[in-house]
Parts: sequence; structure tokens; C-alpha cells
Amino acid sequence: MGTMSVGRLLLSMSIPMMFSMLIQALYNIIDSIYIARLSEKALTAVSLAFPLQSLMISFAVGTSVGVNSLIARRLGEQKRCEAEKAAGNGIVLMLFTWAVFGVLGLLLPARFIGLFTSDALLVDLGSTYLGICMVFSFGVFLSVVFEKIIQATGETTIAMLMQLIGAVINIILDPILIFGIKGLVPSMGIAGAAIATVTGQIGSMVFGLVMVRKNRFITVRILKSRFDRKITGETYKVGLPSIIMQAMGTVMTSGMNAILIQFHEIATTVFGAYFKLQSFVFLPVFGLNSGLTPIVGYNFGARRPRRIRRAVRYAIMLALGMMLTGLAVFHLIPGLLLDLFNASDLMKSVGLHALRRISLAFPLAGICIVFNGVFQGVGDGIYSMLVSIVRQLGILIPTAWILGRLFGLEAVWFAFVIAETVALAISTVFYLKERRRFHNLESL
Repeated sequence: MGTMSVGRLLLSMSIPMMFSMLIQALYNIIDSIYIARLSEKALTAVSLAFPLQSLMISFAVGTSVGVNSLIARRLGEQKRCEAEKAAGNGIVLMLFTWAVFGVLGLLLPARFIGLFTSDALLVDLGSTYLGICMVFSFGVFLSVVFEKIIQATGETTIAMLMQLIGAVINIILDPILIFGIKGLVPSMGIAGAAIATVTGQIGSMVFGLVMVRKNRFITVRILKSRFDRKITGETYKVGLPSIIMQAMGTVMTSGMNAILIQFHEIATTVFGAYFKLQSFVFLPVFGLNSGLTPIVGYNFGARRPRRIRRAVRYAIMLALGMMLTGLAVFHLIPGLLLDLFNASDLMKSVGLHALRRISLAFPLAGICIVFNGVFQGVGDGIYSMLVSIVRQLGILIPTAWILGRLFGLEAVWFAFVIAETVALAISTVFYLKERRRFHNLESL
């Protein structure tokens, strides 16, 4: 991390993660394709369940980003023992977080879905899916922290295999558990989709457990892992802003669902389909971000700011390339994308406008994601949090509501472009502040 040429290092760290994110995106889309074949209501139910699912992932990923950043910085400072303690503490934090969400999974799903609709079928479908995903979420919490521990030591190929194993298990089980096999496996419908999801997560967790124990850069004694208040504070200095930043996605999707369902139930379905489709564009960029963050963290700890600046330049070029490709696809073949979900004529009439207009924000979002990786890598995750709050709560939701009231449903989608424009302006200001900090580091 401190000696390889920066361009080659970024690619070697990021390509496995981008590939694994593409596999994850493939799982997301296949899962929704099968659910859509149950019924359009089933797809709507999963869309309504998504915010709480996203909140769970926010805690898993956010805490693990803090663990990843701390491990990378301690390794850059040649403090292996402290890096190992940070990894063990992160595992303890994940087990505690799962316990909280497991209890909520027994109590909350039906009430949450009921906030958006009084349709008894939608409430039943959504709460069934959400309850299973939350109660058995230990797989996702532990697999994510294992993945981030492994990434922090530069072993991104193993992290890629973790994602791949989980996604493959899920893809194989989805049609079997949703539709059944006559005489062998009963048809479980939407519950089968949820069971396939958590089984894939558990498979990824088991592989990650084996690989963490075999890691050659740090030794993690999982059974001897202990809670440490000081390490927890340092972890959440980066992790808490990341949790809040990603949890804003939960608030945003809930708010957008509430706005869209006032126009028509199908608008919520389109929004859910968009999220599955955009994962093919955004998840690889997040994979790039996952490769960038430990590079920034290590070289910040080792006081090598020039390597950080070069890594950021390369990352921005790659992110823009991926986002512009996504923009072209969403503009040229939106109808074919919606056909993946058995889209009705009504769904297509709404969805064509949605995909083309939201995708205009892709290039802006790509640069913001790279800047977020820098903020997290140097331990200033608060900047990422502030940008996310402004983007999703301060701009997106109010703008979507106002545009909808003034100009109707078709105008709502432009709120994404406005929000990303403001977010990029703020992120640029914060990044320029970090560059001055790099200059001061160079003089030490």
C-alpha cells in the first residue's frame, strides 16, 4: 500500500471489489425479477420493506467502515497489535447490533409497512419478507465486518469471493424457494425470497470467518474478542457519520415512498425497480470507493500525501467513466430495463421518465462517492455525514415534494439532479480543506 504505483494499486484493490459489487447487483436484480413474477404487489411490498432493510445494512456497513479505516491507519503506523484489537472490537459491535435488529424484526415489520398503506395484502407480504431478513440478519452483520477487516489488509480478492459466494447461493435458492420444486420443495413465495437472502448472507459469513482466521497481516482471535470503549470511540468517529450518512438512505426512501404513493401505487413500484437497476451503476463505484479508502488511510498514517492525491485523481476518472456509461444505458434502453420486471404499460409510462431523469445525476454522484472515500480514509467521516444529510433530507425530499405539488409526478424525478448538484458543491469545499491538511502533513 505504501510502495506499489498508485494506479496499479488502486486497480488491484478496487477491481475485485467492483466485480463483487456487480455480483451483488446481479443478485439484487434477479431477486426482484423473481419476486415480480409472483405479482406486481409483491414487488411493491419489497419496495416498501426496503427502507428498514437499508437501515440494517447502514449499521453493518457504517460500523465496518470505521473498523476498516482504523485498521488501515494503525497498520500504516506499524501498530499491528492495535489493528488486531480494532478488528476484534468490531466483531463484538456487530454481534450487539444484530441482537438489537433481531428483536426489532419480531416487533416492527407490520407496523412499519402499515405506515405507507392500508392494503392488507401489501402489509402481509412486506412484513413477512422484512421479518425474516431482520431476525436472521447475523449473517449480513458478521459477513460485512469480516469483509472490511480483510479489505483493510489489502486482500480484496478474498473480499470479492465472499460477495460472490453469498450472491451465488442466493441466486440458486431464489427460484427453488419462491416457486418450489414439485414433490420436493414447497412454494414459499415471498418468504422463500427472504430465506434465500439470509442463507446467502450466512454462506458469505462462514467463508469470511475462515478467511479472517487465515489472514497473514493481522491475527484475529474471534473467541477472545472484547469490547473496548476507547477503540469503540475511535471506530465510531468514522463509523457513526457513515451510519448516519447511509441511514439517510432509509429516511430518503421512506420519504420518497410516502410522496410517490400519493400519486399512484405504481410510482412506488417504479422507484423500487429503479433502486435495483441503479445498483449496477452505483455498486461498482462503491467498490472503487472500498479500494480507495484503505489506500488513503494507510498513506495518511504513513504521511505520504502525494500518493493520496494521485489515488484520488485516478478514482475520479474511473468513477466518471462508470457513471457516464450508466447514464447512456438509462437514456438509450429504459424500456428494456423495465421489461426485466414484467412492467405493465402503466409502469412503463411512469418508469421511462423516471429512469431518464434520475440518471442525469449519475456523474455528479460518482465524484461525491470518491470524495466520501477520502473523508472516511483520513478519519473525517463527519464530512460525509453532513453531505448526506444535506443531499437527502435538506434538498431531495423537500424538492421532490415541492416539484410534485407544482408540476406533477414527472417533475419529481428532477429532485435527484438538484440534490446531487448541491452535494457535489459541498463535497468539493470539504475536499479542498482536506488537501490543505495533506500539505501540512507533507511538511511534518
